[in-house]
Amino acid sequence: MSTDTAAKTGGVLAATCLSTLVVNANTSAVSILLPAISDDTGMSVDTLQWAVTGYSLVGAAVIVTSGALGDVFGRKRVFQLGLLLFVLSCLVIALANTGEMVIIGRLIQGAAGATILACGLSLLSVANSGDAQLRAVSLWGAAAAVGAAAGPLVGGVLVDFTGWQGLFWIDAGIAIVCMVMTFATVTESRDETRSRSIDYAGAVLVALTLSPILLGTSKGSDWGWFSVATIGCFAIAVIAGFAFVAVEKRVRVPLLDLALLRNRTLVGATIAILVGAGTINALMYLLSLYFQNPAALGFTPFQAGLATLPATVGLVVVAPLVPTMAAKVGGRQVVSLGFLITGVGFAVVGLTQADWRYLAFLLPLVAIAVGMGMSNGPASSAATACVDADDVGAASGVSNMARYVGAAVFTAVAATVNAAVITNRTDTGHSQGDALAAGIGAASWVMAGLSFAAVLLDVLMKRHRQAKGTLTDAVAAAAAPIQTLPTTATPQPR
Repeated sequence: MSTDTAAKTGGVLAATCLSTLVVNANTSAVSILLPAISDDTGMSVDTLQWAVTGYSLVGAAVIVTSGALGDVFGRKRVFQLGLLLFVLSCLVIALANTGEMVIIGRLIQGAAGATILACGLSLLSVANSGDAQLRAVSLWGAAAAVGAAAGPLVGGVLVDFTGWQGLFWIDAGIAIVCMVMTFATVTESRDETRSRSIDYAGAVLVALTLSPILLGTSKGSDWGWFSVATIGCFAIAVIAGFAFVAVEKRVRVPLLDLALLRNRTLVGATIAILVGAGTINALMYLLSLYFQNPAALGFTPFQAGLATLPATVGLVVVAPLVPTMAAKVGGRQVVSLGFLITGVGFAVVGLTQADWRYLAFLLPLVAIAVGMGMSNGPASSAATACVDADDVGAASGVSNMARYVGAAVFTAVAATVNAAVITNRTDTGHSQGDALAAGIGAASWVMAGLSFAAVLLDVLMKRHRQAKGTLTDAVAAAAAPIQTLPTTATPQPR
């Protein structure tokens, strides 16, 4: 490899890894910032949850489409556009003086983040080949995992020292650096064999399906679950869902290849990914608020970020062991065991009492994280191992979309249950501490039920190729809560 080629390849690696680290740190940090944003803007935390769910909603609609745009119009160009949108979204949020502007900025950020992740990974893949490609993708996955893990702690530190706006100013600066690096070192590439047809209608219909579900779920208790507004939201979602299926059957290059849904293993793996991503995002949202509430633990943002580290440590410790475990006993069995452990952890959190201190949450928090690590890794591996080589990209897109959908829907459900129970308990004369404990407990029982139900995915998923348990597989398992990466079980094109 020439010196110039090595420099170009190193530039692609640096730009993509740094950008994915920043995007994932930003994503995981926002829940820690919500109380501070609420204090500054006057918008309730219950409404500000749209800064979390809206981000995931837009990401679900955009992540596959942005990859297609990169293939057709140039991956570097679309990647740069994603970085530019990310910078603009950070500026909108950092300069916001209302909660509405924060939410709008986060919606833009959802599109930007999904674009950066999708096109960044594509740029990295085409810039390398063979073992070098596996190493580069592994480093990208490690950067994603580190960013997601460090986000809450970094966010907490910045709130205490710079105000909540500091995170977005810093992220904007880093994204500008990534833009300069990309301009200087990355060569444009596109897929000349791909049809130029892009399923814009499918992306819009994904948003039109999910948005009313989230709105109806969030506002149902206020409007009344059988009110015209709530039923109308769910009716619109159903209509948009049927329209999405109709469109996907007719477009040349669909956002979702419906034929893949006949693959039981892929369906089971996708459900596992959706439930895993949804429950862990819901947990982080709930705990970030509970830990900081003066009537609960009264932590500072930094302390709340620090309090989430055991979950990170649990994921990091178990991730390298999961592929080897799955190779020995079977991926399906490890997925089910992981959800069983996660369900038990949520059930313990469901018993929360107002007098609980942080140590009471520590063991169940670690259990949830370990269970998530056990279920996410094999599920992500199965998603790309159970299809033919030609369908790996499509299967990966399905699983990545599922992560965003799970994060959006489950966080909205958890926030709704939590808020409804708190309101009910407060109205019936309970103390604020008791009401908060009951709220997080009720939401945790919902997450426990979903996790226990996911144990049955062992029945749905069929036997498939297993990863060998290499270092590459370990990194893919660590990144599995964020992105589906290829493993040694992924079929290679001939």
